[in-house]
Amino acid sequence: MFVDNPAMPSPSGKKPTDAELAILRVLWARGPSTVREVAREMGRESAYTTILKLLQIMTEKRLVRRDESPRTHVYEAAWTEGQTQQQLIADLLERVFDGSAAALVMQALAARKTSRKELDEIRKLLDQYKGGR
Repeated sequence: MFVDNPAMPSPSGKKPTDAELAILRVLWARGPSTVREVAREMGRESAYTTILKLLQIMTEKRLVRRDESPRTHVYEAAWTEGQTQQQLIADLLERVFDGSAAALVMQALAARKTSRKELDEIRKLLDQYKGGR
């Protein structure tokens, strides 16, 4: 049984490293998983102990929860992919763009070719924000 800690901080607490994000992507896609399942999904079966250590650290950082009821521990992401993305974007926005969403969006659009579909989605979002959501 996964234990939820009501005193658990919001996702704006500890930020995941690149390696931790790779593990979170597996957990978001697969759902609750064992260390062996995560390692297999990542193509890193030989790195079992490394994945285990990262998951232990992620548990301490409260990025994942661990179900200790079965013999083999099962891990799941503590926060949704969207919550984690918002946390990372908010941090990037403050640290790199001095809080300017416009500067962040302009740099994101300039960084690579944006598809017509993506631009249409962005326009739709802007229209929703203009109209009060």
